[in-house]
Amino acid sequence: MSFLAFLIAAVVLAITPGPGIAYVVARTVAGGRVEGLASCFGTGIGGMLHVAAAALGLSLLVAQSAVAFNLVKFLGAAYLVYLGIRLLLRRDTELAVRPVASQGARRALIEGILVEALNVKTALFLVAFLPQFVAPGEPLARQLVMLGSICVGLNTLADVVAVFAADRVLKSGAARAMRARLLARVSGVTMLGLGAYLTLARREV
Repeated sequence: MSFLAFLIAAVVLAITPGPGIAYVVARTVAGGRVEGLASCFGTGIGGMLHVAAAALGLSLLVAQSAVAFNLVKFLGAAYLVYLGIRLLLRRDTELAVRPVASQGARRALIEGILVEALNVKTALFLVAFLPQFVAPGEPLARQLVMLGSICVGLNTLADVVAVFAADRVLKSGAARAMRARLLARVSGVTMLGLGAYLTLARREV
């Protein structure tokens, strides 16, 4: 898969409303723009911890067994199909912004790091997603860190945009719900198509 394909998939996934965007919007509502931005950078740092762990773990795996790494790639492609189906079937209630208490920018930063660092779903996604786009013959760890950093950067950028747009978004509940549903469907179709293509392609090898 080309870098362009990776970039398209990463952008679509970054702008899809989910728990991360809902969290930073809720934090913005509770403590204002400063607290919302602090939570964005916190989740970004937490995401980079997952990238480092994924790069280290997958590099050690491929050093032990190329077959095991290929198995991870196959299972990862299947996992992307599963995530795509989940996104297509997701209920609107899962996109709701739940109220939180204001805690200050420093506390929001620390909480953002912890929330993302302890998010098992992020770890599973990176392990499933990143190996699909590595180039054979190139240093694996470097590729995984680069691709993972791009994913985290795009997600953080989407969170920052959500923080700045929070007031406008929250004032138009119906429009917000419609946009959220549309983006979730687009992301679901993208993930499902990507995962299905990768899974079927590997079955033909």
